[in-house]
Amino acid sequence: MLQKKRVVITGMAGISPIGNTWEAVRDSLQNNVSGIVHMSDWDRCRDLNTRVGAPARPFELDPVLFSRKKTRAMGRVALMAVKTAMDALADAGLSDDPIVTSGDMGISFGSSAGQPAAVAELANLILTDSCRGITATTYVRMMSHTAPVNIGVYFGIKGRIITTSSACTSGSQGIGYGYEAIAAGRQIAMIAGGAEELHATDAAIFDTLFATSVRYNDDPVHTPRPFDKGRDGLVVGEGAGTLILEELEHAKARGAKIYAEIIGFGTNSDGAHITTPQSGQMAAAMRLALADAGLSPDEIDYVNGHGTATDRGDIAESHATYEVFGSRVPYSTYKGHMGHTLGACGALEAMFAVRGMLEGFAAPTLNLTEPDPACAPLAYIRDQVIPLEQRTVMSNNFAFGGINTSLIFRRFEE
Repeated sequence: MLQKKRVVITGMAGISPIGNTWEAVRDSLQNNVSGIVHMSDWDRCRDLNTRVGAPARPFELDPVLFSRKKTRAMGRVALMAVKTAMDALADAGLSDDPIVTSGDMGISFGSSAGQPAAVAELANLILTDSCRGITATTYVRMMSHTAPVNIGVYFGIKGRIITTSSACTSGSQGIGYGYEAIAAGRQIAMIAGGAEELHATDAAIFDTLFATSVRYNDDPVHTPRPFDKGRDGLVVGEGAGTLILEELEHAKARGAKIYAEIIGFGTNSDGAHITTPQSGQMAAAMRLALADAGLSPDEIDYVNGHGTATDRGDIAESHATYEVFGSRVPYSTYKGHMGHTLGACGALEAMFAVRGMLEGFAAPTLNLTEPDPACAPLAYIRDQVIPLEQRTVMSNNFAFGGINTSLIFRRFEE
């Protein structure tokens, strides 16, 4: 059996509701700044109950680098994906490196869906029997793999493309499958992560399941409330997160800075119900990641949870985490700050957890004031950022369809 290659993170970049640089994100976390706002343009949507969302902070695109010719096949989701990939490559010092187009670099990236506006262009044909509005780029903007394909075309990447269109685990599977591709020796480097653009259709999907927050439409900063007794549902958001994953020896040979090492990944499925999470399988995914990393639960210093603020989701996740870790490990989620960024959340949350590990702090779960007694008694971080020395952290995400993921990151050590 071939020895597994070590995989490190050498570049990171994100666009999120609480900041597009780590400095801005850190400031939001340390000052309990919420990225949730009242979505006034959703008022036109009849029968939509929720009116809160988490749009990404404004970001600028260089008009030369993002000319009309280069972006005509990109919706907002693909634009954010390409923008963060560009910034992550620059952060890794690989912008002009031959490896990008050599075939030794691949892509593992996803989103729940493509551009909603492009979906509407095709839907118009179904509703009106007219092709009016459909263009040569409609499908490319709409397709579920629009983000990784546009990254590949923009940068001329010739390695493998792994499309992770798996809703809330798109970003975490992007990281996990990218890690596995390098660990197995199939690629030297991978652009990994996920993205999502915010649209009323996202809210409507969860609205019909009575899973959105509706009681705080006029008080957006106090929702969502993960694991809280007063939670009333999730808040959809948007963003993109890109990590550059690299085989350790290649990174060392070129003198790259190394943020952290990925040492474990576990993913499985519930095989039971589309929307009812199975706590036992969530716990099994965490144990798969621990086994992959060769660690015991006692060696994890912090767990970053999914924490959507839905009724059954929070209960199932908390009990799964308690089954593996008990009440020992400090635990929190970033969704109180920035809502549920769907395809982007696994990447953004992993990045923030790694940054917190490096800087020795852990953020609280915003709006968690009174833990629901139906949730397991975890060591919830509340109220404010706490100092926390961390060597190894776990980041978990769970998606519709019963898809479960768990990633483990460690401070880099020779």
